[in-house]
Amino acid sequence: MSEQKQAQQQVVIVGAGMAGVQTAVALREQGFTGPVTLIGAEPHQPYDRPPLSKAILLGKAEDSAFDVDFEALDVELRLGLDVTGLRAADHEIDTEAGPVPYDVLVVATGAHPITLPGAEGVPGVHLLRTLDDAVRLGPVLERRHTVVVVGAGWIGAEFATAAREAGCAVTVVEAADRPLAGALPAEVAAPMAGWYGANGAELLTHARVDTVETGRVVLADGRELPADAVVVGIGARPATGWLAGSGIALDPSGAVTADERLRTSLPDVYAVGDCASYPSARYGERLLVHHWDNALQGPRTVAATITGADTGPYDPVPYFWSEQFGRFVQYAGHHADADELLWRGDPAEDTWSVLWLRAGVPVALLAVGRPRDLAQGRKLIETATAVDPARAADPSVPLKAAVR
Repeated sequence: MSEQKQAQQQVVIVGAGMAGVQTAVALREQGFTGPVTLIGAEPHQPYDRPPLSKAILLGKAEDSAFDVDFEALDVELRLGLDVTGLRAADHEIDTEAGPVPYDVLVVATGAHPITLPGAEGVPGVHLLRTLDDAVRLGPVLERRHTVVVVGAGWIGAEFATAAREAGCAVTVVEAADRPLAGALPAEVAAPMAGWYGANGAELLTHARVDTVETGRVVLADGRELPADAVVVGIGARPATGWLAGSGIALDPSGAVTADERLRTSLPDVYAVGDCASYPSARYGERLLVHHWDNALQGPRTVAATITGADTGPYDPVPYFWSEQFGRFVQYAGHHADADELLWRGDPAEDTWSVLWLRAGVPVALLAVGRPRDLAQGRKLIETATAVDPARAADPSVPLKAAVR
């Protein structure tokens, strides 16, 4: 794009989380000179999400605002502003404060936590997704309340960890037969179930919530759990309701179906982060990745496409990490179409890894307290380098030394 054309191009970014902020930063880093407006629904300065379930809850961090000087970047911030619609034919979005015109629009609205049916409005029920949520939960932990956590996914485990550290009595209720049922196969998630009890938290599986009342949770089998507070972490859905009627293509989950350069089905509209799925040639399917690293990397592709400095298709190796029950858990890749699973170490021990292969080539890796495995395995996944399964299954052999 010529500098003259750029200077006249108005880029509007909807969503001031990681993906939106990084898109604004990447545009400037890549030399974009036109006006950039960043619109956020929350009133706070844009902030990072991962510390919310950890440091802020335990009072170890005041906030997690991005260290970004928006004024120096010449990015206009419009915070505390809800966006209500998109009219592509007019190149305008609708907001509570009136229409905002755009030449290029970036949808970075993230995801909304899924609520527990019947629990809305009940005192003491919390969702953990935003800074305000974390701040509201601080006093719960300070008072060492009896806490019921609904959902034994990543966020549930992290909150249960923080609550136990704070001295709360914690019961985690999971409808499936194991923690992380939607994320990991049974044989890999099974050893993690023991982490709860070893840290003084009770994990109830096959446990469906029937009703949530003030002071208690009633399960479908009639059991009653005392609960001064209930924290719900049962997943998230793309925050794309405001796009209804815009003509933009969404997948069944509600995610915007972006292409390999994160363009949407509408002209001059891009989508990035938790609200967008993209086609992965590496894995041969469309991926919806609700993790921090995706919201960090995707914006570089969006900015490069907008500025004309095309850097090729967006197809990273998905990556995320989680700290729970004194363990550092990392995951890279996508294991859905693997045909072989290798253990590196004993899952009864403190550190171990699992490597997934497809036709002898690593496609995913889970590392518990083995960051070197993760770093080396991630490189093998990126370069699609085949390994010798016997050597790769030997935890004393570095993964890079297991290459065929």
